[in-house]
Amino acid sequence: SYAEAIKDAEFVFIAVGTPSDVDGQADLRYVRMAAESIADVMDHSIIIINKSTVPVGTGDWVADIIHNRRPDAPEFSVVSCPEFLREGSAIRDFLNPDRVILGSINRDAAEKVAQLHLPLRCTIMITDLRTAEMIKYASNAFLAAKISFINEIANVCEALGADIKEVSYGMGLDKRIGHAFLNAGLGWGGSCFPKDVKALAYMAETEGRHPHLLHAVMDINDDQRYAPVRQLMALLDQDLEGKNIAILGLTFKPNTDDMREAPSIDIIRHLLSKGAKVRAYDPVGMPGAKRIMPEVTMMESAYAAADGADGLILVTEWNEFTNLDLGRIRDLMRHPVLVDGRNVYDPMEVRDLGFRYLGIGRGYDGKGL
Repeated sequence: SYAEAIKDAEFVFIAVGTPSDVDGQADLRYVRMAAESIADVMDHSIIIINKSTVPVGTGDWVADIIHNRRPDAPEFSVVSCPEFLREGSAIRDFLNPDRVILGSINRDAAEKVAQLHLPLRCTIMITDLRTAEMIKYASNAFLAAKISFINEIANVCEALGADIKEVSYGMGLDKRIGHAFLNAGLGWGGSCFPKDVKALAYMAETEGRHPHLLHAVMDINDDQRYAPVRQLMALLDQDLEGKNIAILGLTFKPNTDDMREAPSIDIIRHLLSKGAKVRAYDPVGMPGAKRIMPEVTMMESAYAAADGADGLILVTEWNEFTNLDLGRIRDLMRHPVLVDGRNVYDPMEVRDLGFRYLGIGRGYDGKGL
C-alpha cells in the first residue's frame, strides 16, 4: 500500500506512464492518482521526485493537488528528475548516465536529491522545475530532429548519386555534430520520441506558438516509412499485386519486443494496400506484431520468410540479420530483390551476389557518373 511504502521514507518517486492523445496532449491521470494517493497517506515531511515525462508545469500542478487535497499536509517539496533511459539498455543507462537533471523551487530539496545521485558519478545540474521538465522534451525532440534531418539528406543523396553512409561519417567528424543519431533509415518510433515530439508541439501551440520545425520533423518521419515500399515497387516494375514480400524485423528497434509506433506497421499496411502478401520474421517481436497485424504470416526464421519471396525488406537491424548467409537467402527467393531499410549491407557486395538492391540514400555505386 501507499501508506506502507511511504512510511519513514525521505524520498518518494512518481514513475508512471503519461500516454498522449491524438493531438499530443499528455494524459496525466496516473500522475494525478499518484499525487492524490501520496497526499492521503503522507504523515511526515517528504521530497517527491517526479521521474515521469510530463508537460512543463506539471511539478507545480502536483504540488497544488497535494495542497488542495490536504491543506494540513506535512511539509513537502517536488523535484523534477526526468529519466533518459533507452529501451534495451535501461540498466546500463541508469548506472552510467551522461547527466542528472534536477529541478525544484526548493534548492535545499534539490541538493538532497543530488546527494542521492552522487554514486552515479556524473554531472548533476540543478535548475527550476519547469526548466528541468523542458530539458527532457527538448532533448528527445532534438534527437528526433537529428534522425529526420539525416533521413532527409539520405533522400537527397539517393537522387544525386551520393552515399549517405559516407556523408554521415564525414559530417560526424565535426565535433559540433558528432556521429550519434546520424544513421539514415526508416525513422524513429517507440514510446518516447513520437509522444514527446507531439506533446512539445502541442504545448507550444496551446501558448500561441507555431512549432514549424517540430511538425516538419514529424512529417519527414511519417513519410520515411513509405520509402522502402516505393523502392520495392521501383525494383518490381511498380506492381506488388499478388507478390510475396518478406519482412525482416518488426519491432521499432533491436533488442526490444516493443511494437509501439514501429515503422514495420506502416510499411506492412502499405504493402497490403498494394495487394502484396506479407510474411515476416522477428527474433522477439512476432507475438505482439501478430496481435496488431493478424493478416501477416509469421515465419520461424529469416530463411523461411525469404523462401519463395518476390522481394525482401530489412526493417529492423537485429544482429542476427547482419550475419545472414545472403547467398542462401538469394537462392531461396523467387526474385532476389532486397531493400535494406537500415543500410546494414554493403551495396556492391550484395549486388555482386546477384541481388537487385536498394538501400536508404545509397546513391553512389562506385562506377562514377
